[in-house]
Amino acid sequence: MESTLKFTTSHEWVRDNGDGTITMGISDHAQQLLGDVVFVDLPDIGDVTDAGSTFSLVESVKAASDIYAPVSGQIIETNSSLDDSPELINDDPYGEGWIAKIKVDDLSQLSELIDSDTYLASIAED
Repeated sequence: MESTLKFTTSHEWVRDNGDGTITMGISDHAQQLLGDVVFVDLPDIGDVTDAGSTFSLVESVKAASDIYAPVSGQIIETNSSLDDSPELINDDPYGEGWIAKIKVDDLSQLSELIDSDTYLASIAED
């Protein structure tokens, strides 16, 4: 896992693209808990998100899980590869399994996310 990733307590990861946008997905821990992902309900490009609000859904053979926006902003791109290959979330959650790119309204929101070491420590306690 990249040390530059930030996380939410609800298991979403964020990569700061350095241009006012972020790429996000769900953590390896989250995909392991879900099991084999069979469908991803991607948000629509242009949708506006509020940090902490539901904006996507991932379904697995075991359960369906809401995905929460890690920041407020506008969806500028979604990973259309997930339409035909939702298992990319299982195979490569931090790479090819990304879910969306968001133009961030307020970059200070990124400082509210937790770093990878803190995230790993929090899931080790579960």
